[in-house]
Amino acid sequence: MARLAFRLATATVGIVLLSGYLAAARLIVEAFRVLWSVRPGTVELVALFAAAVLGSAYLSYRLGTARLLAVVDADPIPRARAPRLHRRLDALVDRMDVGRPTLYVADTRAPNAFAVGGSGGGAVVIDRSMFRLLSPPEIEAILAHELAHLETNDGLVAAVLDGLARTVVGVVALATLPALLALSGLARGSAWIRGRPGDRSGVFARLRRLAATGLVAGFVLATLLARARSRSREFAADDRAAAVTGDPLALARALRRIDRATEPAWPFAPLSTHRDTDSRIERWFSTHPPTDERIERLRQRAEAASTRRGREGWTGVPVR
Repeated sequence: MARLAFRLATATVGIVLLSGYLAAARLIVEAFRVLWSVRPGTVELVALFAAAVLGSAYLSYRLGTARLLAVVDADPIPRARAPRLHRRLDALVDRMDVGRPTLYVADTRAPNAFAVGGSGGGAVVIDRSMFRLLSPPEIEAILAHELAHLETNDGLVAAVLDGLARTVVGVVALATLPALLALSGLARGSAWIRGRPGDRSGVFARLRRLAATGLVAGFVLATLLARARSRSREFAADDRAAAVTGDPLALARALRRIDRATEPAWPFAPLSTHRDTDSRIERWFSTHPPTDERIERLRQRAEAASTRRGREGWTGVPVR
């Protein structure tokens, strides 16, 4: 008798759960149907979608820039305090297609420099320790690298691509929400009806996990593509800095010094911005390519340039 009462109770709960989930799914479907009936034309819809993506990405980019400068507590570097540094920056700006950025200094807990903003100006933030760690030519090479990012608006492009990827994944998730709700109701409801409330091995539960895994996989894929582009832009910035300064080894030496001085757990680089790793997954998610690979490319560039000049000016000094 007690067993029959338990089965009746669990079946009742299962039916209520199933009805609730299916009703919620039906309500969302009806809401989508109403929205679809009053949708604008295809051209207008695409235009609105593009405007929303670009607008949100631009606002995120601008607000993120100001927030980042505030987080690192960056202070502007007056020309009177560092005239040679400013003269080096002026010379680089004259040779590149970029507006003159504002120079900032900050304590980022590790030797580092980064650019925020775009080609119209922007800002370059340098950690205080860099001035003790690097020589003037190496500082100049780092500045050229960061200016290369500003020159091609890498930050804005990355923000737009990230906004587009997130929007697409969000739209897909929203479109599949009724199906996920229905599968959740069927999975939980059928488990209760069978008298096994904790059972997650049913076909509906497996289908729900499969659908959720697909959404997560889409987000992960978008992240991997964004990180791959970020790594390629680092190589491009290295090449541009080497071309502008004419001294690839200065940047290579700077990267080596930064790599050796950077602590493994820097809060702004949780996935090895400058630190090499043997983990393939970490490399996939890293925003920067391995330092050794960057240095080797710069070394080869220097050797090729030296060969073209008949090895005139080649010092033979290794990157240490």
